[in-house]
Amino acid sequence: MTADRQPVLGILGGGQLARMLALAAAPLGVKTLVVDGVADACAGQVAPLLVADWTDYAALEAFASKVDVVTFDFENVPAETAHWLAERVAVFPAPQALAVAQDRLAEKTMFRDCGLQTAAFMAVDTREMLDQALATIGTPAILKTRRLGYDGKGQFRLHSIADADAAWASLGAAAARHGLILEAFVPFQRELSVIAVRGRNGDFNTWPLTRNWHTDGVLSMSLAPAPDIDQLQGRATELARTLAERLGYVGVFALELFVKDGELLGNEMAPRVHNSGHWTIEGAHTSQFENHVRAVLGMPLGNGEARGVSAMFNWIGDLPDPAPVLRTVDAHWHDYGKQARPGRKVGHATLCAPTSAALADRLADVATTLDRLPQAQPALDALTR
Repeated sequence: MTADRQPVLGILGGGQLARMLALAAAPLGVKTLVVDGVADACAGQVAPLLVADWTDYAALEAFASKVDVVTFDFENVPAETAHWLAERVAVFPAPQALAVAQDRLAEKTMFRDCGLQTAAFMAVDTREMLDQALATIGTPAILKTRRLGYDGKGQFRLHSIADADAAWASLGAAAARHGLILEAFVPFQRELSVIAVRGRNGDFNTWPLTRNWHTDGVLSMSLAPAPDIDQLQGRATELARTLAERLGYVGVFALELFVKDGELLGNEMAPRVHNSGHWTIEGAHTSQFENHVRAVLGMPLGNGEARGVSAMFNWIGDLPDPAPVLRTVDAHWHDYGKQARPGRKVGHATLCAPTSAALADRLADVATTLDRLPQAQPALDALTR
């Protein structure tokens, strides 16, 4: 990077996260260049897009020559590609951090090494190992692929040992490629996430804990700051800092947590900006997207404090009518520019307010008008409890 030109941030992956990173980068005077394997990647609507496969090293060589720093839109970019690029240009977060987060077994092991408790887990590579793991962990349990799973994909819930054959039929083929992991089911009371950022100089910050609700393994709604969990913010921040320093992490990441009997249990780490942090665009002094750009380029980090209280609807499959949101005070609509498709994240909306009571009123009005009251009801209950 030189002072006489704008820095260029390269982004591997061209989905909605890359799109929002590009939008956050522009006001900072940062250009972006996106790489994706498909020509209609939605980030290409707001930033230059290079269409290339992750193993097209000629294209990646040209990409590396045009950017100052490379980062990720999603964690399933092959670690080999990240390592190859890191020999030619700065890559943040570092490829080794990406590799740990791509492997659920390595991830859970690291959590425990850092003092973050998890559900019981065991590696499963064969049908016999599944029986052994079930005998040790018991049921209910969840069999998961160690790699390439997200949004509830690559998982099978076992309610009893009688489900073992069906679980293996569903996921056994993946065991030969990447291995599986069996995890005890956690009867949690709440799902939380802490979004954190670490700069190139080691500076560290978090946003307020966010409470999340999922439908079929996909985030449905988030509420921030999460109510009635003040006693957990410090512990979550401490754990996130420990993980970041262990990995030498640079950039934004999300630590997904369960709350069980007042204690935090680690679920997953996402080495990137995260769906549950979308509320920060309008609801915090500095968004997760802006702070990620700042972090990987070595700029000072911004303040992550909340401006008030925020609730985020995640739109899955297709977009509802935006009018009720657009008519609401301090409400914000985000259309990702994607074609509607079952199970696909196509947009979100964030409602902000100075107090929980005001947010509850706005959320109830919008949810009722959109016929989304069941989606919003858990957040309404949390706001009015």
